[in-house]
Amino acid sequence: MDRKTKGIKGEELAKDHYMKSGAEILEENYRYKRAEIDFIAIFKEKLLVFVEVKTRSRSDYGEAETFVSDYQQERIREAAEDYIFGIDWKKDIRFDIVCVDLNGDVEVFEDAF
Repeated sequence: MDRKTKGIKGEELAKDHYMKSGAEILEENYRYKRAEIDFIAIFKEKLLVFVEVKTRSRSDYGEAETFVSDYQQERIREAAEDYIFGIDWKKDIRFDIVCVDLNGDVEVFEDAF
């Protein structure tokens, strides 16, 4: 399986995990300038979550903060800010990193940055 196919499968597994947890997926692959957010979810109309998915071939993930560089975090924040202003969001937000392996194991690092 090539890298792009693995990434797409990982994102689908992550979205399924969020939906089973009661979230609604609002956007997929949200782009702002050169940044992309894998997906944006909302919980009970109160919490907006910006999600970065990392698909791994192993289940021993390591430290979550090493998965997304400072530069990538800044780009995600910029895209999130654009989205927040675009919909005039006034409630809570969160940035999550989700690690998925191809066996279907999903590990969520809430409020990762």
